[in-house]
Amino acid sequence: MHKYVVKQPIKTADNKLVGNELVFNVENEMYNQNSDYSAAETISTFLTQNNDRIDRSTLNFMTFTPNLLFKNMPKMFKADELVIQIEDNVIVHPFAQKMVQKYKEAGYKIAINDFQFLPRYFGFMEYTDYIKINVKVVEPNSVDNTLRMAKGFGKKCVATNIDSKELYEFAKKFNFDMFEGPYIAEASVVKANKVHYLQSNFFQLLIAVTRDIPDVDEIEQIIERDVSLTYELLRIVNSVHFALRHKTASVQQAIVVLGIEQLKKWVYLLSFNSENEGSSEDVLKISLMRAMFCSDLMGYAKDMPITKSEAYLMGMLSAMELMVDATMEEIMEQIPVNEVIKEALVKHEGKCGMLCDLVLSYERAEWDKINKYAEELQIPTNSIAQVYFDSVESVNDIWNELQESRFQEEEEGDAEDALSKL
Repeated sequence: MHKYVVKQPIKTADNKLVGNELVFNVENEMYNQNSDYSAAETISTFLTQNNDRIDRSTLNFMTFTPNLLFKNMPKMFKADELVIQIEDNVIVHPFAQKMVQKYKEAGYKIAINDFQFLPRYFGFMEYTDYIKINVKVVEPNSVDNTLRMAKGFGKKCVATNIDSKELYEFAKKFNFDMFEGPYIAEASVVKANKVHYLQSNFFQLLIAVTRDIPDVDEIEQIIERDVSLTYELLRIVNSVHFALRHKTASVQQAIVVLGIEQLKKWVYLLSFNSENEGSSEDVLKISLMRAMFCSDLMGYAKDMPITKSEAYLMGMLSAMELMVDATMEEIMEQIPVNEVIKEALVKHEGKCGMLCDLVLSYERAEWDKINKYAEELQIPTNSIAQVYFDSVESVNDIWNELQESRFQEEEEGDAEDALSKL
């Protein structure tokens, strides 16, 4: 049985994160289109096994079939952590209204997926908080009428399945409160100027660490001439992640402690731009997630021509086009990485191209492509969801740790400033 789970962000028009939808796929069909008991059993088992790994720091949107509602699966979440999404299979169920009413009275918010302008949907309006509209398949007049009606009832409206800039611009013409889809995860990221970026210290550092035989002296010189890179390197090395007995104050010592392999993995974090945190944070998380997912899948893929470390780097580099106003081909011309990685990122060729495309397809919830690439790489499909969930958890742990370290340093700096004024 194929079983996948993907997190997709839901954002406002000004790129603020409202929450994430947990999207499941079972047996090559969206599980919410099939209320079969075995599908619900598979999903409930997966959620139960991963209950302590679900991100509780943001609102979770999740679709529940009648069987999942009967099994009280929403109760795995606190009421303020979850939006219960329902579809036609719940709306036509003879006990649906009582089930939804029960969860609404318990404090849970309710959303209707793929809302239809039909009488049976109107009967649920008093329990509903969110109306979700698939803008890829509806007519403009229908969108406008549905939004007017929903707004009249005081409901928030979400445009879903946005997979291109054109579709996003179309959705923005209407009065939607939120947006969701593959494009939304990458939208509103401010790209660096190509010439400026390719000449920047960060890009020079990226080139230096990816050489076949990295020159530590060269790396040290690049970092030392950039105060922001120096600060970030020392901050990371002195964070709780490394638990050093004594603080490291020199760039050379920090490089030794971190090591070249780790430096490759953390190099994107060293480029963090505090003046543009909103878009930088999105892109850094995307690159970290792709890197971790590529690397972890290497434990299952057969006869790969690269190492796990190279797969990690490939995943990171796949997000470069989101950061730089340049083509992947232009970017790869400047970086001395393995040729098979270049072919994978530029031409999507070879086994590395399949691995990269598998990760991108999973990110976009393109189920058929996932199955195709997994089969060609001999990756068992029943393992991918767990690998993905583990990667999400690892990325969240890394990010939270860095943010806590940054917050502690800011507090220490504020305390020192206060003492200096006494």
